[in-house]
Amino acid sequence: MLTLVSIGMLFFMTMVVFILARWGNLRLNGRYPVSTVTFIAILFTSGLDVGLIMFPLTEFPVYADIQENSEYAFTNPLAIEFGFWGFLVWAIYFVTCFYFCAIEPKVKFFEIPLVKWCNNIVIIGTCAFTAHLLFANLSWYLPEIAVGDGFPWYYALIVGATILFSVYSSTDIKFVKILSLSSGGLFFALIIGLGSVAFISDEVSASDYINTLPLLTSYFEHLEQFVLPINDYHAFYLFWWFAWSIMIGQFTARFVGNMSTVKLFLSMLIWPSLSIGLWFSVLYLFHLKGLETSGFINLAMVFVGIVFVINSLDSLIRLYSDNLDLTVARFGKRKYITLHAFLMMMLTVLFSLQFIRIQWVGALVIGISLCCFIYILLGKQRHPLPKKELLISLPNSRK
Repeated sequence: MLTLVSIGMLFFMTMVVFILARWGNLRLNGRYPVSTVTFIAILFTSGLDVGLIMFPLTEFPVYADIQENSEYAFTNPLAIEFGFWGFLVWAIYFVTCFYFCAIEPKVKFFEIPLVKWCNNIVIIGTCAFTAHLLFANLSWYLPEIAVGDGFPWYYALIVGATILFSVYSSTDIKFVKILSLSSGGLFFALIIGLGSVAFISDEVSASDYINTLPLLTSYFEHLEQFVLPINDYHAFYLFWWFAWSIMIGQFTARFVGNMSTVKLFLSMLIWPSLSIGLWFSVLYLFHLKGLETSGFINLAMVFVGIVFVINSLDSLIRLYSDNLDLTVARFGKRKYITLHAFLMMMLTVLFSLQFIRIQWVGALVIGISLCCFIYILLGKQRHPLPKKELLISLPNSRK
């Protein structure tokens, strides 16, 4: 599996360079073009889920323990966490977004019946995994509502309600902008709120945060370390991002609004990474200073995490239901909600019981991507690609 994910990373990084070199100035427009600000909000909130909120505080101690985990010794825990979530991850998403905006309308690879079914299996599986992550992490953030050694019914109810709300919101396209902008706003409010709590504590000063931010630069100093998997846990993350990538590409490509390829690339890498870096820096202060997050802080984090899950599930359910014609127009709202809620809940249970693993979904995406590349090469004459729009035009060069 490490070999497969390494091949996937090398392939996608090569595609980034190729796309920028060949089509850097190509103007891109999706089916529902929106402003750049709205696009970034949609991208950010549909591309991240509850793990962004809930994972870091549980992972910082692991990355800091270099005696047990010597592979992390090359940099600090904040840079490791950022490396598992930021920058290069979004380069993968850039490739798929560009493909579905500029290439797929001409090639139509994903309209091949077998590919279409595999694509929707990926989307449905990723959707259920997102709900599973919420269920798996609630016990860390809300231990007070756990029920001894029995089945965690309260957590199951929270996840079930989240799935139901997500399915309902997917019934109308108007909820996309509302969810994206509100979840983005809540996320930044959470950053400001936790940052304020840290600053008013006796253990933290403003200089502590200023000194924490530069730790992120170590990620860029060791960027090559994050291209290939550091260990099995990093490979798990990379498979997770590959599993997300096709969905993110298909969904966000709809909303690209008159952007050049290079602007799309910069928008997809810089803005989400900046937000993630700010958030992780605040959480790292809590870790370093041993600040408590119990009570209201944990509740706030869970609430924002649930909003992220709703936003992600809304996007995923809307996508695969359109692809498979399992829509409200076909079934009516009541049957639509019943069908998709039941499907998501059953698959979430299978992920929780480890009958399905996200690594398998990510591996399927890598396979689909390589097959798509071969298909384009073999059918290049039948499916002409967009004309070259070089990022740097040479004198007297032909486009």
